[in-house]
Amino acid sequence: MTTTPPAQRAAELRAEIREHNYRYYVLDDPLVSDAEYDRLMRELRALEEQHPDLRTFDSPTQRVGAPPADHFAKVRHPQPMLSLGNAFDENDLHAWHDRIRKLLGPAATPTFVIEPKIDGLAVALTYQEGQLLRGATRGDGEVGEDVTANLRTIMSMPLTLRRPAPSETPHPPPAMIEVRGEVYIGIADFARLNVRLAAAGERVAANPRNAAAGSLRQKDPHVTSTRPLRFFAYSVGPFSGVDLRSQWETLTYLRALGFPTNRDARHFSDFGEGIAYCRDWMARHARLRGRRRSDQGQ
Repeated sequence: MTTTPPAQRAAELRAEIREHNYRYYVLDDPLVSDAEYDRLMRELRALEEQHPDLRTFDSPTQRVGAPPADHFAKVRHPQPMLSLGNAFDENDLHAWHDRIRKLLGPAATPTFVIEPKIDGLAVALTYQEGQLLRGATRGDGEVGEDVTANLRTIMSMPLTLRRPAPSETPHPPPAMIEVRGEVYIGIADFARLNVRLAAAGERVAANPRNAAAGSLRQKDPHVTSTRPLRFFAYSVGPFSGVDLRSQWETLTYLRALGFPTNRDARHFSDFGEGIAYCRDWMARHARLRGRRRSDQGQ
């Protein structure tokens, strides 16, 4: 009976755990139970404890490891993280559409990507040769704060980029890429977090956005790791080694690299169909707001 060498087994476990994370957080199609996933993590931790030289910085076991920070270093974004433009009604959307058509010319056939916005905290993640190099908050759009150690604790955010198969995307892995996205806390997780904070005698958060921002800016990453933070990607900043031409192509590529994206994003070739999808979401938004007010009044 042959025994797999520890270095080989550790590499196999890291690859298997990363793939399970991808299937759980990106595809929403897990292949193993939570118990089996925990067993794989325990085996990897035991191997790395027995053989410390096998422990790598990007190992799934090393999401929490940095000591508490006295302050967050400033980071200047290589490209500004700009705010979204606003359209308050369908007339504004049609005016925007007219400007786009004039800009592109009558022969152009633009397509449209519609993504519901989640209210969280915008961040920029820089990956070099597939490894997370730095994560920063948006800040004022020009300068943010380095919160890499805290971002590493978010399970839905990959520390190492996947190497997608050619069937998933025609593009190779990037030499360098800045991925921009949102750190947030879901409504149900927010309610449970506030119950836990109140029971511990700590100050509860006013809303999910404040809870996400406060959790990400904790000086101790161990505290951040106890908060139910999630991440999804919605765009890119600077990148090299790949050629991305459209927003939909970018979202598809980001998912192939292992990033969750908004599952309700849709691609339309007909502007009227896009408007109809916006109407549908506005109706859902009104119902959700009414339900939240009713729950808060009980």
